[in-house]
Amino acid sequence: MNPTQFHDAQHEDFYYRMLHEQKCSDAYHRALFYTLGISQETRKHIRDLFDFSHGGIKPEGLAASWQTGSTVRICRLAFNLWNGWTEDGAERHTTPNELFACGYAPYFFEAIHLRYPEYGRNQERELKRRTEQMR
Repeated sequence: MNPTQFHDAQHEDFYYRMLHEQKCSDAYHRALFYTLGISQETRKHIRDLFDFSHGGIKPEGLAASWQTGSTVRICRLAFNLWNGWTEDGAERHTTPNELFACGYAPYFFEAIHLRYPEYGRNQERELKRRTEQMR
């Protein structure tokens, strides 16, 4: 499954480059790299956010001085889609109300679809079936 929308050409390039570099395109990697690729800042600091040697997220990157409100949202969603990560004592920051209150929300929905493609396909089929029944 490939994303249907990207924030910009650099986002798209980053996404495919990271999947190629990791030689893995499972739902976890697709969602993580798609989400972390949304912002120029998170792309630039990808090695602060993902450990390429061991293949895991680096939550300590959330405290970096370059982080902004929007980039923190991007990272929290990416980390949560990777392995369900939430920040101990700050779980409320990973609620939809907190995460989706920014201009990146359309891309966040795409990231969720990448992570859980089996649910999206079922919903799309059901919507199509119901629409056809209504005709």
